[in-house]
Amino acid sequence: MTAIAQPHPATGPVDGPKANDAAYDAIIVGAGFAGLYMLHRLRALGLSARVIEAADGVGGTWYWNRYPGARCDIESLEYQYGFDDDLPREWKWSERYASQPEILHYLNHVADKLDLRRDIQFETRVTTAHFDEASSRWQIETDRRQDKSRMDFGGDRFSAAHCIMATGCLSAPRRPGFKGLESFEGDWYHTGYWPHEGVDFTGKRVGVIGTGSSAIQSIPHIARQAAHLTVFQRTPNFSIPAHNGPIDHEVERQMTERYTEVRRRARASAAGVVSRAPSERSAMQVSEAERQEEFEARWQYGGLGMGGAFIDIVISPEANETAADFVRAKIRGIVKDPATADLLCPKDYPFATKRLCVDTEYFETFNRDNVTLVDVKSSPIEEITPKGLRTTDAEYEFDALVFATGFDAMTGALLGIDIRGRGGNALADAWAAGPRTYLGLQVAGFPNLFTITGPGSPSVLTNMIVSIEQHVDWITGCVEYMLEHGIRTIEPSVEAQDAWVEHVNQVANLTLFPRANSWYMGANIPGKPRVFMPYIGGLGTYAQKCDEVAANGYEGFTLA
Repeated sequence: MTAIAQPHPATGPVDGPKANDAAYDAIIVGAGFAGLYMLHRLRALGLSARVIEAADGVGGTWYWNRYPGARCDIESLEYQYGFDDDLPREWKWSERYASQPEILHYLNHVADKLDLRRDIQFETRVTTAHFDEASSRWQIETDRRQDKSRMDFGGDRFSAAHCIMATGCLSAPRRPGFKGLESFEGDWYHTGYWPHEGVDFTGKRVGVIGTGSSAIQSIPHIARQAAHLTVFQRTPNFSIPAHNGPIDHEVERQMTERYTEVRRRARASAAGVVSRAPSERSAMQVSEAERQEEFEARWQYGGLGMGGAFIDIVISPEANETAADFVRAKIRGIVKDPATADLLCPKDYPFATKRLCVDTEYFETFNRDNVTLVDVKSSPIEEITPKGLRTTDAEYEFDALVFATGFDAMTGALLGIDIRGRGGNALADAWAAGPRTYLGLQVAGFPNLFTITGPGSPSVLTNMIVSIEQHVDWITGCVEYMLEHGIRTIEPSVEAQDAWVEHVNQVANLTLFPRANSWYMGANIPGKPRVFMPYIGGLGTYAQKCDEVAANGYEGFTLA
């Protein structure tokens, strides 16, 4: 489609008590990978857009998550934008798996190259987003005022035809709720809010609570500094070695030369990646020797590809157990103390039904003399004390505590904003029994509200950058269609939304995923409805469905 320079028909001053609000065609919330690309695409349509970002810089999750060892679990050559052929050619990654500082550097490079900062308002949080039915526009309020000329109270306000949430799936850290935390006399940290200046644990007694991805990445680094590290584990995780190292420049050259084709294949794939593609073979239709050979090859290659060793690993309990047994045997072969190794072996949920972790010497760390593992499933934490913490069995003293307690995934950032649609209905009420969307892109009763990689889309089960680009491109095409046809609002019908939610659940229930108490299910947040939130049918299948919906005049949506 060709770019359109005319303003949106709804752009302009808004009548009524909020006539002084800054008016835009679109407000984008968040300046990570999604928000930056969304801004770039809307600019190309000639539209006015403003990004509102809580941080003082771009980066999204890569701005906030600066804990030691933080890095991506998708290979660098695939974890980058694909919309601009020049970007892969001019940017050179240093490692196979990029670290947080390098990814943040990359995103700053993109923001500068595309001159995006002039349309981003930093250090500002969106507090409310209410749809005004009279004007068919979103009224958005923030917590910070940059317009000093206003005489009223409160933060800056904006009016927009479209409200686009680029808030991310893992951007609302789960704050520790332990009794007595305020009494702790040492320093405490959350991996999702790490100090930018870093933390020196040299000579300190450190406790880490949690053994999810951020803990698995940070524990080896903390252990090398601390006088003693105690890890408090409730649920062990399956983790695969990254085998990280310097980038292979020949592989980089080959991929860069055909990056358009690489990206096309990634979009058509199930998980948005082309390296170490999922197998088409069944684990139960090959010999034991062939299974072990495939598992070993993927273990030696490293990374998330282990989950795709066989096509039925997340479908067949028998196939799944073969993979679980292989990884548990690897853990027992690495960890010298049998009791510690046994505690580190997951037994209560199927392999790969929680997001696989990718590590560098995580299990090896428990062979160190200065590292202790505590099982809080058998000995729960009772409270934080002034000197450390107490479990039901013992009391521990620490100089510092690190909480690796995860995120309120997929819905936390959205529900942290007071979003209200038609009739003043709150998104929190619409999602009281779990998130309901059409294609993960929109919610019935909330016109012109778009959720990039929202619940009901493949998102966290894929290479997020590929899923982000697919969503941003679809939203851009939708907005352009509205402009060309004089359409002011778009929202899904309740029937289409209900049918999609039912489909998402049906597909999930064909797999083993619902058997795990994972953050995919919201199980890590007390009181959160247990609903499998991402779409597991595969990115390629999903993208084809989105394209068909658009080609059929946005089938399932109400346009007015």
